[in-house]
Amino acid sequence: MKAVLFEKFQESPKLVTVPDATPEPHGVVLKVEATGVCRSDWHGWMGHDSDIELPHVPGHELAGVVEAVGKDVTNWKVGDKVTVPFICGCGSCSECHAGHQQVCLHQEQPGFTHWGSFANYVAIHQADLNLVALPESMEFATAASLGCRFATSFRAVIDQGKVSAGQWVAVHGCGGVGLSAVMIAAAAGANVIGVDLDPAKLDLARALGAVEVIDGREADVPAAIRDTTRGGAHVSLDALGHTVTMTNSILCLRPRGKHIQVGLMLGEHAAPAVPMPRIVGQEIELLGSHGMQAHRYGAMLDMVASGKLDPARLVGDRISLADAPGALMNMDKFQSVGATVITRF
Repeated sequence: MKAVLFEKFQESPKLVTVPDATPEPHGVVLKVEATGVCRSDWHGWMGHDSDIELPHVPGHELAGVVEAVGKDVTNWKVGDKVTVPFICGCGSCSECHAGHQQVCLHQEQPGFTHWGSFANYVAIHQADLNLVALPESMEFATAASLGCRFATSFRAVIDQGKVSAGQWVAVHGCGGVGLSAVMIAAAAGANVIGVDLDPAKLDLARALGAVEVIDGREADVPAAIRDTTRGGAHVSLDALGHTVTMTNSILCLRPRGKHIQVGLMLGEHAAPAVPMPRIVGQEIELLGSHGMQAHRYGAMLDMVASGKLDPARLVGDRISLADAPGALMNMDKFQSVGATVITRF
């Protein structure tokens, strides 16, 4: 099969031919029909993820068709149209038994703990627990964005933030995760403020439901949000994973507000200082959000089917597998508006 592979961190990945993926007894192999290029893939290529062993094939936002089935799999057959959360639970630990596969104690992640979806085929483990059936009407490019950016935002806004109608929600960083959060929070009835440095992304945030947008280059972001909301946001999300956006997110909250850390903070941002006096004095809640379990996809897909959510609007550039190395390496320098998705293999 063809795959994008890198042999050293921070060196150019190459499109090569490697042995075909084979299923574990409890797993499946998917024919990849679409896969997103995500900032988390860039972090992995940079060497920020200790799970990655070289040589490595990245890619964790994917949708495709079941190509081969392990002997112990009972719920899936060849030809099924599916996606998968980027965190795959083991099914055996205490967190999996409690339904919290997103924090599985022995989690596996395609594109991190084993080879991922920048390839014709990808192996997925514990298929009966982790695969999600897709509506036949959903385009593969749209479905690919669900496994990481959109599902992560859904859990952050709905399950962790518990956002409700009438609340003020600030979203710091309007890339794929942030724009997803804007759409989802607006669908929940919140008043959403989008923050970014790119006017095109702010325009899209407004089109997706933000009632206000703030250009972070020109404003004291926390003060601007506190002024607009007459006291501060009820819920604020750092959708980028940067010391500045994290700090702004905390400082823009009203007393007893919730900060949700969605963007990964790795590399030089892995151990940020936080404004603890404000957190203590105003009883601010700090919450992490790490993917979403397969069993929660039904609620999200129901909102898509009803028309309340339209993740297809978040698909940006569509590229070929041969274009993936360049797209991956340049993620820290340039990100397209919307999610970049590999659709040609």
